[in-house]
Amino acid sequence: MMNHTLEPDLLIIGAGPGGYRAAEYAAKQGLQVVIAEQGEVGGTCLNRGCIPTKTYVHSATFAEAFERQQAVVQQLRAGVEGILTHPNITLVRGHVSFVDARTVRVGGDTVAAEQTMDAEPTVAAKNIIIATGSKAKMPPALEAEADPRVVTSTELLQLSTLPRKLCIIGAGVIGMEFASVFHRFGSEVTVIEFLKECLPTVDSDVAKRLRKLLEKRGITFRMKTAVQSLADIDADVILIATGRQANTEGLNLEAAGITPDARGFITVDEHFRCGHIYAIGDVNGRQMLAHAAEMQAVSVVNHMLGRQDNIRFDVMPAAIFTEPEAACVGLSEDQLKAAGIAYRCGKAFHRANGKALAMGETEGLVKLFWREDDGLLTGCHAFGAHAADIVQEVSVLMCRDTTVSQLRDMVHIHPTLGELLLDAANAAH
Repeated sequence: MMNHTLEPDLLIIGAGPGGYRAAEYAAKQGLQVVIAEQGEVGGTCLNRGCIPTKTYVHSATFAEAFERQQAVVQQLRAGVEGILTHPNITLVRGHVSFVDARTVRVGGDTVAAEQTMDAEPTVAAKNIIIATGSKAKMPPALEAEADPRVVTSTELLQLSTLPRKLCIIGAGVIGMEFASVFHRFGSEVTVIEFLKECLPTVDSDVAKRLRKLLEKRGITFRMKTAVQSLADIDADVILIATGRQANTEGLNLEAAGITPDARGFITVDEHFRCGHIYAIGDVNGRQMLAHAAEMQAVSVVNHMLGRQDNIRFDVMPAAIFTEPEAACVGLSEDQLKAAGIAYRCGKAFHRANGKALAMGETEGLVKLFWREDDGLLTGCHAFGAHAADIVQEVSVLMCRDTTVSQLRDMVHIHPTLGELLLDAANAAH
């Protein structure tokens, strides 16, 4: 096989949310794009994360969820593959390894030592984006234990039989979502967490109330507990949900002049660059959310083209799809106190909202924060029905530097859960 070199305007490594969004946007701006992917397009979010877990959240039984998530993933994956058929985009399958700071070699699923360059296409590009994502990280203390019960979220989604007893190590977003879902399906669920509270990115008051509600429903939480040995855990399946590490192994980043940190993450500047190479999404470790990766992709392509945008990466909403769901944007009360910011907080409870009562969704709390001196909105943390939608509205308001006084003057439809924001804005302490 003769060696051939592709020379696009832009090379993207990884076809997850950040990668395929960058390819789509760049192609529409007239750039010639090569995107390389060694696995399925769509990345972790589509194939093993956000999308499959949401089908579980919205399915009545485990059997229905298992069957439905495969169909949904295949449909959406086909959609991404359709995006990548744009005439300005070339999709290359295979593992990528840097030759130098401007060139990569694309081989099979892994690059074997005996493979020669003549058998592998190379891609040389002025602009390169690394968007290879992340994967589950095993706690160092447990790495040596070969326990067949241990799974990551990837393997848990592949189980065709509902576990009778499920133990989840880690009470972050992944752990909490799976705890809620599998308890609803009928598993006996125990969550073990080293920290004193679940969901460390969420306001501790909101997180505690959500945890207590899930405890009342039957989920067992063991907080401030360190796992010394998996052998001590009474469970059929043990989910490790203690963190993520970047997918940078085998990229030969040293040849590109890049030195990742201990977990493989690539340190980037305000334009998501490490030197002249861009790194977006989970691989830079900044904001490990699919929608963050997509907006970083847009920002990077704009930077390449010399275009100014007004994307606010300091305003990044996030949601946790437990039952009920939780969501947050901006600083929590804990963070405001730690930063020494003078603030006001308004609370509103679902049990006092007409729409929530009519829906039978009375468990929930919205906490709205604004600065004491000028009334500028600084954050919203919530749990309860439609928490993500409520927080999304605050995210939009924060992007436009809205004050609490301006929010109080905005008409909200009655009866809606959105009225909780007005209640919170008018209930300061």
